[in-house]
Amino acid sequence: MIQLSDHFTYRRLLRFTFPSIVMLVVTSIYGVVDGFFVSNFVGKTPFAAVNFIYPVLMILGSAGFMFGTGGSALITKTMGEGRRQEANEIFSLLVWASLACGVVLAVLGVVLLRPLAALLGAQGELLETSVLYGRLVLLALPCYILQFEFQCLFAAAEKPKLGLMVTVAAGGTNMLLDALFVGVLRWGLPGAAGATALSQVMGGLIPLVYFARNNTSRLRLVPCRFQGRVLGKICVNGSSELMSNISSSVVSMLYNLQLMAQAGEDGVAAYGVLMYVSLVFQGIFIGYSVGCAPVVGFHYGAGHAGELNSLLKQSVILTGGFSIAMCLAGELLGRPLARLFVGYDPALLEMTAHAFSIFSLSFLFSGFAIFGSSFFTALNDGLTSALISFLRTLVFQVAAVLVFPLFWQLDGVWWSIVAAEVMAVGATLLCILLKRKRYGYL
Repeated sequence: MIQLSDHFTYRRLLRFTFPSIVMLVVTSIYGVVDGFFVSNFVGKTPFAAVNFIYPVLMILGSAGFMFGTGGSALITKTMGEGRRQEANEIFSLLVWASLACGVVLAVLGVVLLRPLAALLGAQGELLETSVLYGRLVLLALPCYILQFEFQCLFAAAEKPKLGLMVTVAAGGTNMLLDALFVGVLRWGLPGAAGATALSQVMGGLIPLVYFARNNTSRLRLVPCRFQGRVLGKICVNGSSELMSNISSSVVSMLYNLQLMAQAGEDGVAAYGVLMYVSLVFQGIFIGYSVGCAPVVGFHYGAGHAGELNSLLKQSVILTGGFSIAMCLAGELLGRPLARLFVGYDPALLEMTAHAFSIFSLSFLFSGFAIFGSSFFTALNDGLTSALISFLRTLVFQVAAVLVFPLFWQLDGVWWSIVAAEVMAVGATLLCILLKRKRYGYL
């Protein structure tokens, strides 16, 4: 079994992070399955409704990534310092606090979803279907937050393969229930929402039961006391991932507004297809970063500067390889993937395939900023991590999507995504160079 304290070669690093990569990709795929069934069995407007309201659901669920990444960094650093019991107490506090947070957010989400959707411009059928789908999915929000959180913590517990098994089980459940509820029983949008909610319940509760029992991992639930200062540190350190998800969701709303003005519901539907595929492709970058972060955190806590240097260089090279592969895959598979979702509408198909040919270039750059932000989170440098995420997912995106369409109309929307990722790489490189003396890498 690979341990966090090991020396990591390329082979060992890939073996350790591979389950996390597959885990994030599978999580993304079962979200895509919802879109596939809704688009092909329910219709274009319900499909647009799912894409319209999904950013709001992601904002609420992203609390799980904040707790998971921030908690994983502190837990692994504590383990690296040799304080295992304290690490388990932090882990336990984190789980119960995030569960309580999920309940509160679910209640607020159900109450505020309709006025928020209306504020964002939804009317008529689009408004009603958005609210219906969103409220049903929100019923499982506490488990959704736990699911995101445990995806990060399984690697910290040295059980990434077990995390993968849980994710595959939850994803498989979602796909089967989508096929049954939407494809066979024809329950429409409520069926798709129910399939998603039930899979999230499975993804959150199975790990909770595992860690509550005696197990062979580094972590388990133990009696703990409330420590506001520790929770605050976790939240601050994980704020970059929270910021990334919130900013991405806010920016998605802005993209939807621009696309409604440029191309109507067809533009929103086309953007929805891009985002579904982007979730899968970027799941590779995020999965690698999630899997690598506990290793970085442990060696930072143990004072192994040489290992940090090695991990950074290896990760840059691996991310570069992933980036080229993702870009080529996007260019080659753009039209077939577009046909899978919107092949029933020739005009929408052409719009989506053309958008894909531009959008795929963003994969050459996005992985570096994603890893850079995660790297600083693992070093417990939440401020630098949040800065990278804030610039990448909000500042650069908003600036580009507001300016580019003024000159290139609809194409400007697609090119703005690429431009924002290019600028984010520059900001990430600058942060890495400025911080190299403090952490001893390079």
